[in-house]
Amino acid sequence: MAVTKRDLVVEISEKLDRKLTQAEILTVLQTGFDLVISHLCEGETIELRNFGVFEVQQRRARVGRNPNDPASEVKIPPRAVVKFKPGKEMRERVADRQKPSA
Repeated sequence: MAVTKRDLVVEISEKLDRKLTQAEILTVLQTGFDLVISHLCEGETIELRNFGVFEVQQRRARVGRNPNDPASEVKIPPRAVVKFKPGKEMRERVADRQKPSA
């Protein structure tokens, strides 16, 4: 099952003993996401200690094959992609399947 933004808002609200409304939490969460995207669009790397690093990498142009007609070649243009490298703490917790202590 996938966790949605709405699920995160509800969970954060419960962890904060409802000190902020869900609308306020959603605004903070969305603003954070928007800032990450904005900085990535500017070519900056986002480093969140113990969580991970987001960075934009360029994929070079290449020649691919059309799956419906494998004999024909298709030019794939260069493009920017977002890469995520999990931090040490995240890697260790996921490997051990541990939940963070609140």
